[in-house]
Amino acid sequence: MMKRLSLLLVALFVAVTSVSYVCAADYPARPVQIVVPYSAGGGTDVSTRVMADVIKKYLGSTMVVLDKPGGGGSIGTSFVAHSKPDGYTLGMGAQGPLAMLPHFGGIDYNKDSYDFIALQARNLMAIAVGKDSPITDGKSFVEYAKANPGKVTVGMSGAAGASRIATEGFAAKAGIELKAMPFKGSAPAVTACVGGHIMAVTASPAELVNHANAGNVKILFVMEEKRLEMLPEVPTTKEIGVDFQWASWKGIIAPKGLPADVKAKLADALDKTFKDPEYLEKMKNLGEFVDYRDGAAYQALVNNDSKIAEGVIRSLGMYGMNDKKK
Repeated sequence: MMKRLSLLLVALFVAVTSVSYVCAADYPARPVQIVVPYSAGGGTDVSTRVMADVIKKYLGSTMVVLDKPGGGGSIGTSFVAHSKPDGYTLGMGAQGPLAMLPHFGGIDYNKDSYDFIALQARNLMAIAVGKDSPITDGKSFVEYAKANPGKVTVGMSGAAGASRIATEGFAAKAGIELKAMPFKGSAPAVTACVGGHIMAVTASPAELVNHANAGNVKILFVMEEKRLEMLPEVPTTKEIGVDFQWASWKGIIAPKGLPADVKAKLADALDKTFKDPEYLEKMKNLGEFVDYRDGAAYQALVNNDSKIAEGVIRSLGMYGMNDKKK
């Protein structure tokens, strides 16, 4: 009786492992869903659809985009965290929901709830001043702020968004005190700087370049390690003596526990997609700054930015504030 039971258990084990192996080997056997935590028609949604259209050539299956907006991106990001880790539900992992929102509290996931597959793109950050500003370059910006603590007004999008973290993080690294002036979006912040209502603005180079070309603002520096092709004359933060880099980003994530072979297939398909000429051309036309990095490099970026964001959020007295509201 015991021998028969043992044989039955062995047979059952072999059957189960065989089924699991076949499922993994056949992946993807049906369409793969990718969750965008923002509204349809926005930048993340559009760039995800570009990726989904091109990746079919390399993944061997359709990728379906599902928009789940709300909560600053936390609703869709949470949905991914609590999905089955089988490779059929992925997500667009953005900086806000992953590296910033967990520090405010009130959500049911953190950056360790995911496997990171590949970084897709970044939205860069720069600081500019109005045309009549006495500040002429990045070094004089830091010097002026040191001589006038708290008097340099800097506009940005939102009171606790990526550009606020960028501004405060830069200030902390430079040893200066700036006066943050949050606006409802980057456009009104840039307009206020052009009009001379604030001294400086933190925004993406793409949002500043036309104003710079028209002579309305001067871009002082970009928060990057290397100069940008689109702004070759603008120095980096490191060049002005402040070793601080910051940019918002997005990439492909999966629920924690993705099978290694499935993860490898996805990583390979994304590697080919993000180097595909058709994909690169479409992203360029959208004004996207493609910065493909593999899963390990993507996770390192998330960990780094989460640490920076936590420090800034704590300094602003906002850490865990959503937990306190409960």
